[in-house]
Amino acid sequence: QVQLVESGGGLVQAGGSLRLSCSASGRSFSLHAMGWFRQTPGKERDIVATVNWSSGRTYFTDSVKGRFTISRDNAKNTVYLQMNSLKPEDTAVYYCAAKTSPTIQYRYWGQGTQVTVSS
Repeated sequence: QVQLVESGGGLVQAGGSLRLSCSASGRSFSLHAMGWFRQTPGKERDIVATVNWSSGRTYFTDSVKGRFTISRDNAKNTVYLQMNSLKPEDTAVYYCAAKTSPTIQYRYWGQGTQVTVSS
């Protein structure tokens, strides 16, 4: 079992920046990948960015390319999402996710953190 704890959400003006953090903990686990997803009311949860834990290979959804970066600290089992040039449409609840095997679905989820971008 892996527990994920997120931090770093908040309110920011358009054009501003925020950094989200997510730390994984548990007993005897090995991460395969971690990622960030976001969800707005009435919509499905969408992928934002992911990082492969061993290779560092990253993926970004098109709408955040060039504005968001994802990084990891292997020693701390922590993933970061640096969000720059934020837009009102980035407003959502952001969820951290993790998987310990190369499956399609992410098995472990954080509690979510609200990001609100004002215009």
